[in-house]
Amino acid sequence: MYSIGIDVGGTNTDIGLVSENGTIIARKNIPTSPYSDYHIYVKDIMEQINLMFSENNLNLSSLSGIGMGAPNGNFYTGCVEYAPNLKMKGLLEFEKEFYKYINVPVVLSNDANAAAYGEYVYGGAKGLQHFIMFTLGTGVGSGIVIDGKLVHGSTGTAGELGHCILIPNGRQCGCGRKGCLEAYASASGIVRTYCELRTDNQSQTSWISSSIPDSEITSLMIGKAANAGDPLALETYRRTADLLGLAMANAVTFSAPEAIFLMGGPAKVGDPLLKPLRESFDKYILDIYKGKCCIRMSELKDNEVAILGSAALIHLRK
Repeated sequence: MYSIGIDVGGTNTDIGLVSENGTIIARKNIPTSPYSDYHIYVKDIMEQINLMFSENNLNLSSLSGIGMGAPNGNFYTGCVEYAPNLKMKGLLEFEKEFYKYINVPVVLSNDANAAAYGEYVYGGAKGLQHFIMFTLGTGVGSGIVIDGKLVHGSTGTAGELGHCILIPNGRQCGCGRKGCLEAYASASGIVRTYCELRTDNQSQTSWISSSIPDSEITSLMIGKAANAGDPLALETYRRTADLLGLAMANAVTFSAPEAIFLMGGPAKVGDPLLKPLRESFDKYILDIYKGKCCIRMSELKDNEVAILGSAALIHLRK
C-alpha cells in the first residue's frame, strides 16, 4: 500500500507518493499562490496524484490515505482555518473536498505536527512514546507526542510552543503579541539579534562586512560566520540558544519527554547553536528531569521531511 503526503506552502505545494517503508517514490509540485478557489486547487492536486500512480504503473486502489500538512490545519475539522499566507481565504474544507474524488482517509494537521509525526513513524523517534519536535525556520513550530499520540488539544491547534512568551513586552511577534520565542529563535529573529549586536559593537570586527545592510543579512550568512569563529555571530547563537533552551526546559515540565528533536535551517549551523543550547537546557531544566531527556537532531532529510511528515499523518486514523 502507498500513501500521499502533501505539504502546503504559501508559494508552492509539494506532493509525494510514499511507500510503506517511508521511501518517496515520486514527487510533483504545483504553485500554491495562484489559487484563490480551494475547490480548483484540490481538483488539480488530484490530477497530480492520478498522474503519479499512472506513471509508476500503480493502481489507485493501492492508496491507503492522504496526509496534508498545512498552515492553520485543524486535525479535528479537516479544514485549513483562515491561513494568513494563503490566497485561498476563509474556512477551507480540504478533507471534505478530497472525498469528492477518492474514498480513502484524508488527514490534515499543521506542518509542525506533521514533522513530529514523520519523525515518529519514519525517523529518530521510532519506538519513543513521549517527545517534542521544535522546527526552526521562518517561524518556530512544535509538535508534541505523549503516550504515542500527537497532542491536538480541545481545538485541534494545541502545541504552539513557538508562541510561548519568554520576554514580557519583548519583540513584536507575527502573532500579534510580544516576546514570543518565535521572535528570537526563528531565522528572522536570529538576524535581528545579530544586527542589534552589530549596532552595539561597531568596533568589533566581523566576518560579515559592515558594508552589507541589515536588510540583506540572512541566518545562513550568520551561521557561516559563526562556524568561521566570528565573535558577533557566536554571541548571536549563544543568546538564541539561551532562550530556546529555556523554552525547551519549560516544555519538559508539562510532558516529561524522552527526547526533544530539533530541525530546520537555523538548526543546521551545528555546534555554535547546539553546544550553548544543551548548556542552557541543562541550566534551566528542573532537577527531577536532569539526564532523562536529551536534545537530538531530526533524522529525516530536509528535502523529505515535509512529504514524509504529511504522509505519516494517515497513521492517526488507523
